[in-house]
Amino acid sequence: MTDRHIADVVIIGSGIAALVAADRLSYHKNVIIITKSKKENSNSCRAQGGVAAAISRNDHWTNHFSDTMVAGNFHNDEEAVETLVQRGPELLRALIDKGMSFDKDARGHLVLGQEGAHGIRRILHAGGDATGKALVDFMLNRLRINPKVKIIENMLVVDLLVEENHCFGIKVKTNSGRSKIIYSRDTILAAGGSGGLYSFTSNDPTVTGDGLVLAYRAGANLVDLEFVQFHPTLLYVNGEVKGLISEAVRGEGAVLITEGGKRLMHGIHPLEDLAPRDVVAREINRAVLNGEQIFLDISMIKDFKKRFPTITELCVENGVDLTAGRIPVVPGAHFHMGGVEVNQQGQTSVEHLYAIGEVACTGVHGANRLASNSLLEGIVFATELAEHLAFERSEVFDIPTIESDDKTCKELHLPEEEEIKTVMMKYVGIIRDKTSLQTAIEWLERYLPSEDKNFDLDALTHEQIGVYNMLQAAWLITTSALMREESRGGHYRSDFPEEETNWTKKKIVRKLIKNNERIAQK
Repeated sequence: MTDRHIADVVIIGSGIAALVAADRLSYHKNVIIITKSKKENSNSCRAQGGVAAAISRNDHWTNHFSDTMVAGNFHNDEEAVETLVQRGPELLRALIDKGMSFDKDARGHLVLGQEGAHGIRRILHAGGDATGKALVDFMLNRLRINPKVKIIENMLVVDLLVEENHCFGIKVKTNSGRSKIIYSRDTILAAGGSGGLYSFTSNDPTVTGDGLVLAYRAGANLVDLEFVQFHPTLLYVNGEVKGLISEAVRGEGAVLITEGGKRLMHGIHPLEDLAPRDVVAREINRAVLNGEQIFLDISMIKDFKKRFPTITELCVENGVDLTAGRIPVVPGAHFHMGGVEVNQQGQTSVEHLYAIGEVACTGVHGANRLASNSLLEGIVFATELAEHLAFERSEVFDIPTIESDDKTCKELHLPEEEEIKTVMMKYVGIIRDKTSLQTAIEWLERYLPSEDKNFDLDALTHEQIGVYNMLQAAWLITTSALMREESRGGHYRSDFPEEETNWTKKKIVRKLIKNNERIAQK
């Protein structure tokens, strides 16, 4: 017998977007947060760099807008970007007023960091390089004393409940394998990205594209799935990725070098080591494929251990001697620009189903996310959604009748998780082409069942559902990458070189001037 519960709002995921939305919504509604592991297991909690915002006197939101558009190869939704950069400073000040503490200097002024593709120092950070954890801890402390928010850990969402394009809840499984139905007036996907589909990644191991496939199976529109950002600098020791080395390190002066000490990015891009992430990641990847080991030279950074305590601890734990001034690095999957198609209020193509954070695609990041815009996106668009739902007229909530399942458990032959990660890294990684993408699709389709309405996903174990979701998410990303026959941002096709597309530097400059003129007229 399946247990059944009712809530005003159910949120799937526990990153910054989920927590901000729950906090805001709790003034008006009862909220349940569901997460498949521990509530701290999110990419938000791992975010080192900080939060970007035009908050200083010598900065302006139009500057942040321009940097975001250039980094995104002008594939961005301009209105969404304007919302992001205009609301950001206001909402960060509101968090500070509520008690959130960002790093300050001896005079009590906010310390602003520099990161790649930003034209000015505008990155707020906390705990040096533990900004995400500081924000998540701050929000969790607020929610712990909030009687209208309930957080349920270690519960797997199997599927969304949808009837006539109306989402009315979720089907979940506990760790013991018991099934439950949770009805809700509104359901919010905040399940994060898909970095865990790759063997080299900065993401939490739990982040494997679940949100994408839940939306896909519910019939929601997905968009721009081919745009996967690879962070240039992950700690690389003994052939394995051990964690993230924040872009803020390069913002403080560190440079990429070869084993012989040659500057890697010199002459490659006008911004050199602070070029957009896709450019830097491809250059490191080329060097690695040529058999070189790339290092981050940190010898010029004073008080490195004090400025970057989290990174220092990570390096020491993995036997990297920081006194040598070199950190071995390699690129890895970091952020998914594409996702569930939404408007600025997070509404998907399915009624009463919303998406925020990395799983959503507002178009704000375009083809390549600007550094430290991810936490900002979570805060801004979670607030936009919460404000929309808070003042939305309540409807009579009729619970649809769920007929008993007559599905059968179809036998599946599933690969190991590591096999999926290896295939994605090799064939759908930093550089792709038609042959590699077709190879990946053929491999994935060996294991994916054909369309079968009688297939009972609920009858699988937690582990089987996890692998099946990874296969589906990987297939969605790969087929999208095959369809986009150009190179742009995080999607680089060697059979469609960038210089042969419409996005040359001159056209980008002309587009930027045109956007600045449009903004000035407002």
